[in-house]
Amino acid sequence: QVQVVESGGGLVQSGGSLRLSCTASISLDDYDIGWFRQAPGKEREGVAMMRRRDPATHCADSVRGRFTIARSDDKRTAYLQMNNLSPEDTAVYYCATYRILTDCILLKVDGADLDSWGQGTQVTVSS
Repeated sequence: QVQVVESGGGLVQSGGSLRLSCTASISLDDYDIGWFRQAPGKEREGVAMMRRRDPATHCADSVRGRFTIARSDDKRTAYLQMNNLSPEDTAVYYCATYRILTDCILLKVDGADLDSWGQGTQVTVSS
C-alpha cells in the first residue's frame, strides 16, 4: 500500500500562491490522485483529481483557473499549485491515492477504492 505525506502549506496573504506536495513511498504511476480539503465547520470538498491517463480535472468551480494539479516526472510526487488564494481557501488540504477515481464526488467520501491519504497540510489565507 502506498503511503503519502503532504507538505507545503502555510500562512499566505490573499492573492498569494502556494504549492502543495504529496510525496509517495512508491511510484504513483498505478494510482489516480485526488486532492480534497476540509475547513472547520464545513463538509469535505473535492478540489482536483488526476487520473493515470486523463487530463487533470478541477472538482470545485471556485478553484478553476487558479489551482493546477500535476505529477512529477519520476511519478513519486503530486503537486497542487494554488494561485490567487483567498480566505475562502483556508482549510486542511489532503492528497489521496485511489485504485480508480472516476468522479469528483468520490473525493468527498472514504469509498472502497480509496487507497491512502496523508495527515494533511494546513493552508491559511489572511485577508
